[in-house]
Amino acid sequence: MSKSEFDHLIHAPNRLQICAFLSATDQVEFQILRQHLEVSDSVLSKHVKALEDAGYVKSKKRTKLGRPCTWLELSKSGTQAFNGHVKALKAIVD
Repeated sequence: MSKSEFDHLIHAPNRLQICAFLSATDQVEFQILRQHLEVSDSVLSKHVKALEDAGYVKSKKRTKLGRPCTWLELSKSGTQAFNGHVKALKAIVD
């Protein structure tokens, strides 16, 4: 069970959306997430890098139809931080 803790890193709108999307799936391809968020490659890369540096997101390079692609997943600590952040937001609203 994750404790209720507001996380300023996750709270940025794009990062919150990234974590929410990744929490609902095991992993997702970078381009699928970019299309879902409707942001540029560079914007998504910047936010993913911040989440990776914090240990919240893991990325893996793979090939798909002979082309390189990046797959993203929420780490265990990322899942705990996201769930705690959601609890903190709910506590503010309730």
